Amino acid sequence: MGSWLNRHKYWLIPLAVVFVAFLLLPVVHFEEDTNTVLETRDGELLSARITPDGQWRFPPCDSVPERLGQCIRYFEDEYFPWHPGINPVSLGKALFRNIRAGEVVSGGSTISMQVVRLSRKGKPRTIAQKVIEMVLALRLELGRSKEDILELYASYAPFGGNVVGIDAAAWRYYGRPAHRLSWGEAATLAVLPNAPALIYPGRNQEELRVKRDRLLLKLEEKGVIDALDGELARSEPLTLR
Repeated sequence: MGSWLNRHKYWLIPLAVVFVAFLLLPVVHFEEDTNTVLETRDGELLSARITPDGQWRFPPCDSVPERLGQCIRYFEDEYFPWHPGINPVSLGKALFRNIRAGEVVSGGSTISMQVVRLSRKGKPRTIAQKVIEMVLALRLELGRSKEDILELYASYAPFGGNVVGIDAAAWRYYGRPAHRLSWGEAATLAVLPNAPALIYPGRNQEELRVKRDRLLLKLEEKGVIDALDGELARSEPLTLR
């Protein structure tokens, strides 16, 4: 054993240094101000005060309702429960689409990579930054559970206008807590972070409806909801709030 280590020390030492450096990489950290929120004992919202930076950003959620969790996963990152932070298949498909389109039309980011990007505000969307996001996503998965990562995404993703996080979005658009949303409402919220500046309730309604209904059809195909639930969800009117 000693002789084997001696023969390979020239590449084992750098490898150990890289591994230790990887373990020392910071896990994502958010420092944004949140709303002052007053609720009843039953979770009904009494009042909320907007943050100094003009955002509706409720305190981080401690759980993601099942319907919203399923909608977010199947829209953003279907294989989230199984990958280690990056999905080579999704990245390959995104690269192929971008080459075929002649421009960036898909990023192939996992939910973990998106959490990293949300925590690193203001960084340019470059290949180098993409690589950094991938490395930090791997480190994030090593230090946090899948449930924690999904909660971070649900708490800090943009949901249109100045609305941040699923709790603020549920109250802002539907007037009730996230766990009481229907399948149609949950699917609507799940598609908003994809283009929050362009599509949200009250703006570009037809595009929003198309994206919502496409997600609901996918949930049917995957057996998450049955055909009746899917049909009822697609028949729900979009809120204009």
